[in-house]
Amino acid sequence: MLLAAPRGYCAGVDRAVVTVEEALELYGPPVYVRKEIVHNKHVVTTLQQRGAIFVDETQEVPEGATVIFSAHGVAPVVHDQARALSLKTIDATCPLVTKVHHEALRFASEDYDILLIGHQGHEEVVGTAGEAPDNVTIVEGPGDVDAVEVRDPSKVVWLSQTTLSVDETMETVRRLREKFPELQDPPSDDICYATQNRQTAVKQMAPDTDLMIVVGSRNSSNSVRLVEVALEHGAGAGHLVDFADEIDPAWLEGVGTVGVTSGASVPEVLVRGVLDLLADHGYGDVQPVVAAEESVLFSLPHELRRDLKAKSGVDANTLRHDAGSLH
Repeated sequence: MLLAAPRGYCAGVDRAVVTVEEALELYGPPVYVRKEIVHNKHVVTTLQQRGAIFVDETQEVPEGATVIFSAHGVAPVVHDQARALSLKTIDATCPLVTKVHHEALRFASEDYDILLIGHQGHEEVVGTAGEAPDNVTIVEGPGDVDAVEVRDPSKVVWLSQTTLSVDETMETVRRLREKFPELQDPPSDDICYATQNRQTAVKQMAPDTDLMIVVGSRNSSNSVRLVEVALEHGAGAGHLVDFADEIDPAWLEGVGTVGVTSGASVPEVLVRGVLDLLADHGYGDVQPVVAAEESVLFSLPHELRRDLKAKSGVDANTLRHDAGSLH
């Protein structure tokens, strides 16, 4: 068995999950969360059992209650809705997503056309586009390029959803640049470090892998991309599973080498379950494939840090990993 490293929780997911855990501890349940805090079924269910209430729209939160915005970010209109309901808000948007929001605002202020590469309807894309709806055109992939129109080909920039396939995004950019030679790049890479590292590990493993098992939920963009990357780079087969019991023993017939990785919103306990099941089927020889070392940590949202410090007198960042029981 080949086991990818890094895998699982990225810094943005870690921050978001700990935010909900700490908020439940500090304020007591219920704490409302707009959308899934991260795209993982196990994480959401576990937090629900502790008293988190997940809602689709801000208007579902009772007036004056506490609401946490998910790691995927929200449009400015959502903040306006929360203020209208006198909600106490905690913004758990991943700082790397916030960076893309700031880029959208900057280029919109200079009246650029912004070509946002990403999946229509994905929460992150909805939030980013909402920063400058009159300037943003969503481009889902290379096949959309021919239909893209801009006002001034000399003032056009591309940005991207943070969890995309690096290869497909670069192909989309290549096609866009053929059409708009003066297309500008974002100031820094929009696809997050964790997405890239997990894809790099899968690319290294795939040629030697008869079957790639990716642990992750189906609404997790980065997890779905890992299966696609594995198949594109030589894996014999690839499947996405939330839990070990979703693995069909028939998938293992004739398989010499299994690769295992997990999306950036997956707790390690789910990976351990898959490893245990595969060991029971004879795949006990585990060889790590290390693509990168990760040491990134993000501070908890300032609203939560302020309240934690007021209660305990201790800087909340010293508490963050004590709370991470979902890790």
